[in-house]
Amino acid sequence: MPRRREVPKRIILADPKFGSVDLTKFINVLMLDGKKAVAERIAYGALNNISTKTGKDPIEVFNLAVSNAKPMVEVK
Repeated sequence: MPRRREVPKRIILADPKFGSVDLTKFINVLMLDGKKAVAERIAYGALNNISTKTGKDPIEVFNLAVSNAKPMVEVK
């Protein structure tokens, strides 16, 4: 916590392919040792497999999976 000034909040840019901020956050968490291209290749490959196997929009399936995985109630 700085004493001198307020630290500005970093703005996360949306994903260039799908335009989803949640997917960008997921790719950043998936990334190891700064290798973002590898993490993007893994995530986009998984989304491509979802679209070919189910025929649904991959972003909708991704958002549904994330909402099912996160907790319903916040514990402090």
